[in-house]
Amino acid sequence: MASAVDAPAGDGGDGNGNGNGDGKPAKSLEWAQRVGHQRSSLFFYRLVRFLIRLLLFRWLRTRVRGAERLSIEGPVIIAPVHRSNLDAPLIASAGTRRMRALGKRSLFVNPVSAWVCAALGAIPLRRGEADRDAMRAARTILDDGEMMLVFPEGTRQSGPTVAGVFDGMSYLANKTGATIVPVGIAGTEAALPSGARFFRRVPTAIVVGEPIPAPEGRMSRPALAEFSAMVGERLQAAFDEAKGLI
Repeated sequence: MASAVDAPAGDGGDGNGNGNGDGKPAKSLEWAQRVGHQRSSLFFYRLVRFLIRLLLFRWLRTRVRGAERLSIEGPVIIAPVHRSNLDAPLIASAGTRRMRALGKRSLFVNPVSAWVCAALGAIPLRRGEADRDAMRAARTILDDGEMMLVFPEGTRQSGPTVAGVFDGMSYLANKTGATIVPVGIAGTEAALPSGARFFRRVPTAIVVGEPIPAPEGRMSRPALAEFSAMVGERLQAAFDEAKGLI
């Protein structure tokens, strides 16, 4: 499935919106949004989700608890721990709604990969520049009442402890009214650690925590930090429960 939002990082672009620095323009956010809403894209997404459930879930013996919480209505931020590139496809395939995400702009240069990414729910982000670009794109998704995958720890982490939750996710929930759903996923780091080319057959588990209503009203920085810390605690609890299932 598509990449998810994480902490700003360079993607090999040239700083001018060209995906890989060789002068080729990447597809626009508007283009990706149009493609993502086409009937053929929705069919492709469901096909990929079916294949992941049929093959990858069985291979990894994935157990899921609380999957119904991935299908709640309205704008939703799915907020999982992040230990492996397997996290996004497994979580996105555990529910019934399509999960949108932000993907690095270089994925939208080649026409084929651009269509695949857009059909799977991603929109291009010029990473390594301003946070406001990510926030604007994310707000577009959530304002449309869609579900979005955001890794609140930022980039991939390692180990059994939540590394901390970025306030950007809390700010996004506050501005859009999106419900936050914490998700613990265990076993994926062993199945496909950072730098690995092939995944191992180890048990995995997903635990979807109780939805957290968006914070209301004007939020100060200390209030955002306090809310983020609470989300981090709920995320750690879901992570611990998932580890207990494998």
